[in-house]
Amino acid sequence: MLRDLIIKNRSYRRFHQDAKIEMQTLRELVDLARMSASGANFQPLKYILSCDAKKNAIIAPLIGLGGNPPPEERPTAYVVILCDKTIREAPSCDHGIAAQSILLGAAEKGLGGCMVGNIKRDELRQALAIPAHLDVLLALAIGKPKETAVIEPIGKDGVKGYWDDNKVRHVPKRSLDEIIIR
Repeated sequence: MLRDLIIKNRSYRRFHQDAKIEMQTLRELVDLARMSASGANFQPLKYILSCDAKKNAIIAPLIGLGGNPPPEERPTAYVVILCDKTIREAPSCDHGIAAQSILLGAAEKGLGGCMVGNIKRDELRQALAIPAHLDVLLALAIGKPKETAVIEPIGKDGVKGYWDDNKVRHVPKRSLDEIIIR
């Protein structure tokens, strides 16, 4: 059921290193993004895929994955989403749609991930030899989650999530009645 998949799709930041992801899996996930909606059907997005430990080690310090996981808990794969400015100068909302499609596909496969916009773009461009006509938009950290996340109503701390003593991450969400304007 789609609702269950969406609830399962949390922003995971810690991953099992023994659960390697194959390039074919990353290609299948990007194919979901390719089939998703695109503003005016321009399809300006391009992707860099990495499931190689050496390439991952280059990418990891250049993206601000919340909590800065230690090397033994880093993602085992990354998808860097780019906009090809020769096709369209700005991506509209395409990269958000693509990222969500990829992460929902990952969740369906028993994987998890995190959408990251905090990127050292110039350094990543140089490290991965990304041509100037491609803008770095987002990075997706992907792997087998090593953490549990639960959704709960907003409490006294507002929308700020927290970890409990059992290392379960609590993710507060606003109620449906609060977000629908009558």
